[in-house]
Amino acid sequence: MDGNTDVHGTVAEGFEPVRAAFVRNFGTLGERGAAVAVYRDGRRVVDLWAGTRDVDGTEPWQRDTAQVVRSATKGVAAAVLLLLHQRGELDLDAPVAEHWPEFKAHGKDRTLVRHVLNHRAGLPVLDHPLGLEEAADPARAAEAVAAQAPVWEPGTDHGYHALTYGWLLDELVRRVTGRGSGEWIASEIAAPLGLDLWVGLPDAQAHRVGRVGRIEGPEPSSGVLRARPKRSVTEAYADPSSLTRRAFAAITPFPDQNDPAFRAAALPAANGVATADGLARFYASLTGPVDGVRLLEPATVERARAEESAGPDRVLVVGTRFGLGYMLHGGASPFLAPGSFGHPGRGGSLGFADPESGVAFGYVTNGFRRTVTADPRAQALVRAVRQSLTP
Repeated sequence: MDGNTDVHGTVAEGFEPVRAAFVRNFGTLGERGAAVAVYRDGRRVVDLWAGTRDVDGTEPWQRDTAQVVRSATKGVAAAVLLLLHQRGELDLDAPVAEHWPEFKAHGKDRTLVRHVLNHRAGLPVLDHPLGLEEAADPARAAEAVAAQAPVWEPGTDHGYHALTYGWLLDELVRRVTGRGSGEWIASEIAAPLGLDLWVGLPDAQAHRVGRVGRIEGPEPSSGVLRARPKRSVTEAYADPSSLTRRAFAAITPFPDQNDPAFRAAALPAANGVATADGLARFYASLTGPVDGVRLLEPATVERARAEESAGPDRVLVVGTRFGLGYMLHGGASPFLAPGSFGHPGRGGSLGFADPESGVAFGYVTNGFRRTVTADPRAQALVRAVRQSLTP
């Protein structure tokens, strides 16, 4: 596609740079189909979509087209534990085993709830990876995580829990509420806000979801962030024995993300399905009211974005910063500004909020590139939002 890409939707006055950047992504970065939404102070100011619904198809992307957002799901799932804490049902400083006694095995009795959210639990891998059927079974997945010995003393270091994060969080939610995290998100988050967002895709919504796949875009131009992996990062992903490879292989073989069985499973670390508007609207509701609904109180927002982990990540190898369930601005995850918090999805998708500017952002795509955090397409859109806010 070129600069004449047929882009649909609207932008509010002043946000025209976002539309221009969105068009350029198709012309210079190999975008096949995507959508971006931005809210400011609870009001939608950007709502754009273009390209094809399927990465390998010709049917046009529609406004209600949804896509698998991979690890961007983690930011939505984190809100469940934060809301339970806000409601007085869960103490973030309590041991996980207080709610889940079987979790004590192998010296994990001092692992705290906050360690699940800040990636300090020491459980990024499974010695015995799960197949999709096991991974989608809450009881079997929880049993596997409870039986796993930590690879570092919980609380003493941090490393990205790429897949185990979801099972840890889901079982905590089940023990506290009697409901799975996907069901909880549907009733307590998505329904009140009218979000097109699911963790565990209902059959009735399956027709809206496009096919995703790997794309190999051209090298970013000089105006786009270049992301060349360091040798140590490349080696970590190539080494089957590394924590990096093992963390992403906790489900083996990794499922086809277009498989209806994968999409229907509730895996709150990896398989949320959302529209760009659903993702942006969710983040807008964390920091302010959206049509009268606000999820997090100001004190909870401050807890969520206070730095809990920073420095070299034992799994991702590069430096990362985490609050409670959210990546923080800087390092491997550049968002809008220093106070921003959110979560990318490996290969492209991104959602975040920036309380100081009142901005919430959502981007989804059907074309996954070889990026883990700072995808150049999403970053081009973030820079355009920043430009739109500059007087």
